Amino acid sequence: MSRVLPVLTVLLAILVIWYAAAVMLNRAWVLDQAARAGSEVGFSQMLRETMAQDRPVLPAPHQVAKGLWDGVAGQKITSKRSLVWHAGVTLSATLAGFALGTAAGLLLAIGIVHSRAMDMSVMPWAIASQTIPILAIAPMVIVVLASLGIKGLLPKALIAAYLSFFPVLVGMVKGLRAPDGMQLDLLRTYNASQGQSLRMLRLPSSVPYLFASLKVGIAAALVGTIVAELPAGATAGLGARLLSGSYYGQTVQIWAALFAAAILAAVLVMLIGAVERVTLSRMGFSR
Repeated sequence: MSRVLPVLTVLLAILVIWYAAAVMLNRAWVLDQAARAGSEVGFSQMLRETMAQDRPVLPAPHQVAKGLWDGVAGQKITSKRSLVWHAGVTLSATLAGFALGTAAGLLLAIGIVHSRAMDMSVMPWAIASQTIPILAIAPMVIVVLASLGIKGLLPKALIAAYLSFFPVLVGMVKGLRAPDGMQLDLLRTYNASQGQSLRMLRLPSSVPYLFASLKVGIAAALVGTIVAELPAGATAGLGARLLSGSYYGQTVQIWAALFAAAILAAVLVMLIGAVERVTLSRMGFSR
């Protein structure tokens, strides 16, 4: 109970602030309609009408919850109105990009740790690459690949990989350098090669760092996929739901898609966390 109470308190505070903000932002439409009709609006009527608008400026929490429920349970999974179907489209590109980004991050980290030239050259460029806004890169990648006839999953996966490789790279560089000098010297006394040192010492020591970076990387890959769906004019995916909602002023649809993306990210992070607990337990790491 002592752990649940603070969470419930914060959640309640968020809901109160959200409802208050919905009333403040949606009241202008109610007042405008009342002025046109030449009538006055009481406080209770104001609350009712600001909570039930079809296209509110800020949807109330219960409207978002209903939109999320209708998109998940109120549609067939194969329907293009189903948030589950759109989430599946986004998930496929996310996982593909996450796999590419993780592989790139691992390989670059191993090269950086074992080569001073790569450390001095690749690492600064990797850091600099993250200073470029993804909103500027995504349209260029989409357009260039489309001109080459490459469409569909691959462009979105590349954008996702671009965002996810950096956390893995930084985490693995830190993890591969975690063993202290005495441990490395001990392996040298046994005439161990760099490959043997990597396999028997560096990689096992880096596992906790790897999982920490994977949690960040999978969330970043999801963001990259959704951003990549926007300039492509996609008709499928959570990004497409956001785009169509903005075109037609369907704010409830936009917020429902945002919450669906947040839930999907939470599930992916929890899955990695579950694998982490099992792996670290079997390897003997104390938690």
